Amino acid sequence: MAELSMQDHKHPFKDYVARHFRWECSDDGRVATITLNRPEKKNPLTFDSYAELRDLFRGLAYASDVRTVVIQGAGGNFCSGGDVFEIIEPLTKMSMPELLAFTRMTGDLVKAMRRAPQPIIAAIDGICAGAGAMVALAADFRLGTAEAKTAYLFTRVGLAGADMGACGLLPRVVGQGKATDLLMTGRAMGADEALACGFFSAVHAPAELLGKAQTLAKTLADGPWFAHTMTKTMLNQEWAMGIEEMIESEAQAQAICMVTGDFGRAFQAFAAKEKPKFQGC
Repeated sequence: MAELSMQDHKHPFKDYVARHFRWECSDDGRVATITLNRPEKKNPLTFDSYAELRDLFRGLAYASDVRTVVIQGAGGNFCSGGDVFEIIEPLTKMSMPELLAFTRMTGDLVKAMRRAPQPIIAAIDGICAGAGAMVALAADFRLGTAEAKTAYLFTRVGLAGADMGACGLLPRVVGQGKATDLLMTGRAMGADEALACGFFSAVHAPAELLGKAQTLAKTLADGPWFAHTMTKTMLNQEWAMGIEEMIESEAQAQAICMVTGDFGRAFQAFAAKEKPKFQGC
């Protein structure tokens, strides 16, 4: 009988065929790029695109190839949020159980992005609003342009700013005061403000944005990928921990990483004054 490993439960996603957005991968399959592709409407989300994105990010936990994901919008905008006529209008006619099923589904997309082992990089140009701003917030890195405008518009349509985890996630990125301002006023945050408060990691020219995002993605994909997944896991888990639990959990996480071949390879490369070649295990 052939010896089995946990790798047998994984499969490549390079040739995944998306129905409601574009999906492209680098030649080696390590860097995937999602493009929200409804530029005529500034790339709004629909019931179908929410569901497919949720299922895709859940599935990426079992990817044998994809190590980082870039998400962008087509046509100079990131995402304008939920489509007014394909989502907002139908919601006004739904019952409470249907509405709760919808709000749970949108939150499941954020949970799937946070749980995906791959670092996710949002490349944000133009409009980034409502649910689109939550997709950006759920990413691990956000790169923007000077033209980017980010707005949490929920109060503008009579809803709470508490949507898709916004009241938990946004304060952790920009601080409680800034998050309160953005979530209650629904105002747009420009690129300079987003960079100053840590929402953006960097700002680039529109023509360079995707290339910069994919370069960062490749750097992460070629690095100690297992260690990156551990870092993302601990960033998520430690929100609910006290200092004692944090330090113990990180001691365990680091000890696990020290058993990987990447740790030994890094030492051997350092001793030989060479660049380490990480294998993610």
